[in-house]
Amino acid sequence: MQNKERHLTPVEQKRKTDFEKTCEEMAQKGYLKRDLTVSVLQANIMGVIIMLPFAILALIMYLFANSSNNRNLSLSLSTYIVFLIVLLLLIVLHEAIHGLTWAFFAKRRWNAIAFGIIWKMLTPYCTCTEPLTKRQYIIGVAMPTLVLGFGLAGIAAGIGNFELFMLSEIMIFCGGGDFFIIMKLLLYRCRDKEVLCYDHPYECGVVAFEKK
Repeated sequence: MQNKERHLTPVEQKRKTDFEKTCEEMAQKGYLKRDLTVSVLQANIMGVIIMLPFAILALIMYLFANSSNNRNLSLSLSTYIVFLIVLLLLIVLHEAIHGLTWAFFAKRRWNAIAFGIIWKMLTPYCTCTEPLTKRQYIIGVAMPTLVLGFGLAGIAAGIGNFELFMLSEIMIFCGGGDFFIIMKLLLYRCRDKEVLCYDHPYECGVVAFEKK
């Protein structure tokens, strides 16, 4: 959790209360709590650094597959508008894929999934309100970028669609914060193999529970 908490909405406040109860229950079961949250700003900066090599690799792949495609890249105003609309829809879909994947693993399915927006940073988010295994949690974090980033980049390269490729590049960078959290979790060294991950209900990151 960050040193200075942002103002929480009533829904987020309720999730905070439920989260604190879960922490107490996990402590009674013999688990230690490890906070792996980060600030949104830190996640955005580190996310760009982490994803830049992947974005460059995707660009090389696209150029290699479409080296003979000398298309005119000047776009009309209507194309720009459609591009922005599709981009907004992909951002929403990004969070939906988080929820869909975590819901598949969660005991309470969609009842364990919640969505929100950090208005100060204009950042939408999805959170799972019950503990998952490390593998389940990482799959849920990575899935939107795998599908909307790398997946779309492969399709764009295959069909030679530059606009679709640019959308995929943006979605790769949009997943940077997610991959930063995955990196923190993979670098986290616990004393026991049994680790449960609880997506933080209102901050950016995860809380890990390990056996004492």
